[in-house]
Amino acid sequence: MDQTVRIAQDPDADALLGRSPLAAMVGMLLDQQVPMEWAFSGPHTLLERLGGDDLDAGRIAAMDPDEFSDLCARKPAIHRYPGSMAKRVQQLCRHLVEHYDGDAAAVWRTADTGEELLSRLRELPGYGEQKARIFVALLGKRLGVRPSGWREAAGDYGKDGAYLSAADITGPETLARVREHKQEMKRAAKEAKSTGGSGGGGGAGKRAARSR
Repeated sequence: MDQTVRIAQDPDADALLGRSPLAAMVGMLLDQQVPMEWAFSGPHTLLERLGGDDLDAGRIAAMDPDEFSDLCARKPAIHRYPGSMAKRVQQLCRHLVEHYDGDAAAVWRTADTGEELLSRLRELPGYGEQKARIFVALLGKRLGVRPSGWREAAGDYGKDGAYLSAADITGPETLARVREHKQEMKRAAKEAKSTGGSGGGGGAGKRAARSR
């Protein structure tokens, strides 16, 4: 893993995402309720404050929760809700320590199929169905992780020519297209709610709107 990523729109933050499996995983975790650039810059902000060459799941998992929360909340904060996200990041790192010896890349390195990878991602703290599928797509499209059936596991997010998520961002133009799609989904969800159309389409729109 050492790929070109341009989600954070910052050279240093994007370089970290491209070379660090844990950074990419944490960025995806933070990608909700804030602009994507903010979310995916979060891992680099953490690394600057922690020091070292890369984020270390074992070190983060073992930190005092209050100390780690304060580190995440220091301006510029890693997220709009730094306290709750600090807890999620530590939960994620503890899961990696417990199940993968702290090696984030092992989540996909030992997955034989896209479906197996998706299943493992669903189990990560802070990852739901949609976030797991987007991360499968991000791994396949941007980071060269392509187990058999990865596009099918990613669903619509795995399609070529789609501009639906962080997986499709290659620069400012595609970032704008993805953001436009997300705004449209938010509008659709709001309209469905205002008209009482809370059926399947409205629910899907709301789920898409919540994904960052």
